[in-house]
Amino acid sequence: MMKINNPEFIQSFLKDTSDHMQISDTIHSDLVKLAELLLMCSSDNKKVIIAGNGASSSISSHISIDLTKGAGIKCINFNEPNLITCFSNDYGYKRWVEKAVKAYGDPGDVFIAISSSGQSENILNGCSAARGKKFQSVITLSGFNENNPLRQLGDINFWVDSNNYNVIENVHQIWLLSVVELIINEKKSMQE
Repeated sequence: MMKINNPEFIQSFLKDTSDHMQISDTIHSDLVKLAELLLMCSSDNKKVIIAGNGASSSISSHISIDLTKGAGIKCINFNEPNLITCFSNDYGYKRWVEKAVKAYGDPGDVFIAISSSGQSENILNGCSAARGKKFQSVITLSGFNENNPLRQLGDINFWVDSNNYNVIENVHQIWLLSVVELIINEKKSMQE
């Protein structure tokens, strides 16, 4: 068995991730606004569309299922291999999310765009398509450069001040799950 030279790295990584999960008043306020926006979207009988690449795509799937099943808010994501490969083949990888948003989106929907770098062209193009379809709101989640292109496109923009993909992705997922849990809790308290 190979011996790890720096076993303390795990503590350092987990502390870094934990530190980034501590939220400012602005992020807290924006998470609450997002929950209110999603509830309004649902009450207007609209849906949420969420998209990302790689691990952000996995986050999209997780949040989509939890919003739909747990929070009772219609949410779809674009993680079907046949959709991705068909649209990428026909329109190019940079435009497949844009074309999917145009095909599945309706005016008044909400688009959640996740890109750790904030530079994924397919996600940026998806934001433009959501604007073109008159979506109610575009929400972005990114990291790396504070002035990344994705952060310039949203109505609410969540940004993680890190250059580590795993830290950024973990924080994005926790933030979005906190919104799902807030909605579930609110709906429960309204029923009591």
